[in-house]
Amino acid sequence: MILNERDTDEGTLVSVCDPDILGETFENGQISLTVDEGFYDGEQVDEQAVVDSLARCSVANLVGTETVSLAIEHGFVDEENVLDIDGTPHAQLLWL
Repeated sequence: MILNERDTDEGTLVSVCDPDILGETFENGQISLTVDEGFYDGEQVDEQAVVDSLARCSVANLVGTETVSLAIEHGFVDEENVLDIDGTPHAQLLWL
């Protein structure tokens, strides 16, 4: 998975995607999602690094089957809240 962490005034913003969809655009009706390299590109990491990052972030954007499945498996995202955009799962995480 590809992980990108950014420090913001509101906390750590994390973006994670499956490597094979970086740069792709997915559409479903009026919804369009581009896995933009400027936002999602980062370091290729293992599952534990993603779990650790999600545990300490403030906000996360997740896209791809492997990435979103991992977030669900570790309880960061409820499966009912995952969007399916042209067959590609997308989820957002916000800790309050």
